[in-house]
Amino acid sequence: MTSNTTPLLPWKVRFTMSTISSLISASHRSNDTVNRRLFNFFDRKVPPNSNSKDGVSSSDVIVDPTRNLWFRLFTPSSNSVSDAPLPVFVFFHGGGFALSSPSSIVYNNICRLFCRSFPAIIVSVNYRLAPEHRFPSQYDDGLEILKFLDQNNNVLGKSADISKCFLSGDSAGGNIAHHVAVRIPLEKFQTLKIIGLVSIQPFFGGEKRTESEIRFKRAPTVSMDKTDWYWKMFLPYGSTRDHQVVNVSGPNAMDISNVDYPNTLLCVGGLDPLLDWQKRYYEWLIKSGKEVELIEYPNMIHVFFYFSKLPETSHFISKVKDFMTRQMANVS
Repeated sequence: MTSNTTPLLPWKVRFTMSTISSLISASHRSNDTVNRRLFNFFDRKVPPNSNSKDGVSSSDVIVDPTRNLWFRLFTPSSNSVSDAPLPVFVFFHGGGFALSSPSSIVYNNICRLFCRSFPAIIVSVNYRLAPEHRFPSQYDDGLEILKFLDQNNNVLGKSADISKCFLSGDSAGGNIAHHVAVRIPLEKFQTLKIIGLVSIQPFFGGEKRTESEIRFKRAPTVSMDKTDWYWKMFLPYGSTRDHQVVNVSGPNAMDISNVDYPNTLLCVGGLDPLLDWQKRYYEWLIKSGKEVELIEYPNMIHVFFYFSKLPETSHFISKVKDFMTRQMANVS
């Protein structure tokens, strides 16, 4: 690759991303399914910890055992704001709709970081995975979690303020967060109110290759062959990547101009193959009359925020915290 496509990242970060990419490739069966036994062998899982660790405790809450629908709940051990109510941050993990879970160590650690940094009550959703469960299973599960929280908000603890709820997700989780947000106005919640969306390098696409896809076509985890594989496993049989859930601003785009869509913070990386699709999403939200703020990290790869010691990750956490503070002030 030329210099303008080579990320200037610590060797540990580059090694980790290369290892993850190799594991994903090894788990890709020729019939476009996942070798789960292999992937899960290397995808280290950690249990919840009810004891306070670094200011955060966690537990798992079962919503529907028949479809393995549950979430990992992260709670700050002490509320530095004199026990003031805390916002609820509902997070959908990435993994191309097909991989990982809230118990995967990388997502467990990220949500612990979010919990103590914002601070907030974090709900990390375990949704069904493709290809065993295709579209719209993941969106259905996301909405079901919100319905459960609305009707059972006591499970979040007395400090949770469900009327100040945020949706978020990275990569495929960002896609899920968007489509759940679009569905929410059709529901009648008693107490739960979504006041903001934090979209972290969301996974969108389309049939025609973009400049960033071509330029970074061999990027780890989101190379074109990997993203094509994810879409094949997720979409209804016979669908193309111009399906409206993939190409949200494309020829089959949904008109959301009259949808009560939450104010959005969109994070993108300059070395992410999905960059052009994410910027089209940004432009589409503006054209649809929605409020959206874009933060871009020109030298960052896809899912850079996995690495908490990167200065860009610290900056990103700070921007999310500021965004949440502003949205909560608007509804006070």
